[in-house]
Amino acid sequence: MRHIAIRWMIIAAAAILLQACKAELYSNLGEREANMMVATLLANGISASRTVQKDGKLTVTVEKSQFAQAVNILSEAGLPKEQFATIGSVFKQEGLVASPVQERAQMIYALSEELSRTVSEIDGVLSARVHVVLPGNDPLQRNAVPASASVFIRHEPNLDINALIPQIKTLVANGIAGLTYEKVSVVPVAAPPSRLSAPAPAKLTPFLGVWMLDASVSRAMWIFGGLVAIILALGGTLAFTFWRDRGRKTYQLEPISSNK
Repeated sequence: MRHIAIRWMIIAAAAILLQACKAELYSNLGEREANMMVATLLANGISASRTVQKDGKLTVTVEKSQFAQAVNILSEAGLPKEQFATIGSVFKQEGLVASPVQERAQMIYALSEELSRTVSEIDGVLSARVHVVLPGNDPLQRNAVPASASVFIRHEPNLDINALIPQIKTLVANGIAGLTYEKVSVVPVAAPPSRLSAPAPAKLTPFLGVWMLDASVSRAMWIFGGLVAIILALGGTLAFTFWRDRGRKTYQLEPISSNK
């Protein structure tokens, strides 16, 4: 039982030391998004891992010393993806009756969110926003104002966005009733070149026969040193306990032998 307790104490100490060197980067992530973030960080030499939360969501963690660098890398890669509202969440009734103005505003916002999410799913698009303008329903107005939409796209620098603009305009125009192809404008902006386009190879260093990233060597040394200190402390405690118990038993047996 004593050996089992010692083993669990060593495991707990190692877990505490490992966790103390980690920092949570993002939480409440889906599996696909967490995998993309970890893969992007590893490709750029950042030691990253994911952990499962109690609710099944995932958390991405990195070394504390690499936290700022990891945030910048993910921001340049457009991760995590922006969360857009759905039509169901926009039209979730909070009151009994919604006014026509409220319903119209909700409809415009819902269309913008749905189209923004669709455009942002295109490969090479880091972020996208679609702004929709719908004319008022005034039957007395002679010259009706046509609907229009503007699309802002932030994309990777090596993406041929000009070939995608006609497809994006068609997608937006077909997604809104009364909107024509000519009334859709697209404004593309290329993200600045970064190490994401040509990631530097990660440097590995051997430590106790194990190859690991340079940034992880110092942490491994601290963990190894901490474990050695814990083992020595436990060994000293066990030795002291053993000799103390042995001395007590010897002291208890001496009076019995003298009476004989």
